[in-house]
Amino acid sequence: MKDQVIFITGGAIGMGEAVAILAAERGAKVVVADVNEEAARQTVNKIKAAGGEASAVKCDVSSASEVEAAIKFSVDTYGKLDAAFNNAGIQPRPKKLADLSEEEYDRVMNINLKGVFLCLKYELQQMQKQGGGVIVNNSSIGGLKAGPGRAAYHATKHGVLGLTKSAAVEYAPLGIRINAVCPGTIETPMVAEMFELGDLDKQANEQGAPIKRLGKPSEVAEVVLWLLSPAASFIIGQPISVDGGLSII
Repeated sequence: MKDQVIFITGGAIGMGEAVAILAAERGAKVVVADVNEEAARQTVNKIKAAGGEASAVKCDVSSASEVEAAIKFSVDTYGKLDAAFNNAGIQPRPKKLADLSEEEYDRVMNINLKGVFLCLKYELQQMQKQGGGVIVNNSSIGGLKAGPGRAAYHATKHGVLGLTKSAAVEYAPLGIRINAVCPGTIETPMVAEMFELGDLDKQANEQGAPIKRLGKPSEVAEVVLWLLSPAASFIIGQPISVDGGLSII
């Protein structure tokens, strides 16, 4: 990743933060984009304290103008955009489909699916100008399987895989590689909150996967950076599960 410029949404915490820190350790110039600008700056400070190079930018991925501005900030700051990890997303509390309000449904769609669309749109515009690039979208095991109480969430994560595959087919001939990761239950602040609220059962999730434990953000980060690297140069449009085997049982 030396001297590569990588743009990361939801980069302040969890998997996004892990990718930002690891990319910087490997020589990348990192743009940490997050709706929480102060949290993004804290991640940037960690990177700089370790000798890396990074910048923070506020970005609500459901807003076209903010996404466009964040990509412009990346290019204005570092002169190019080599790679992106479209990671920002939310997990609402469980609710049966018929009980979902239109507002609740729209919020999940706007962040988890429209947000990935908007990021792809402006990233691809820049990468086409440069003649190449590489993108990883964050889907979920919820993009491969279903579960009760999470219809809107699963719809968005299935949709992310549809966007990934379609965009990959369109842009591979132009030198732009696009893939997705599908994490299982990962030890992130969002998952910790779900455990605390009773929305997820920690023991059931640990024992449900063949590996018998939860995943770590760093384990997802390793896969993301591999997909962004030349080592994955012949991989196009794939959903890569990082889930301790949960999706195969």
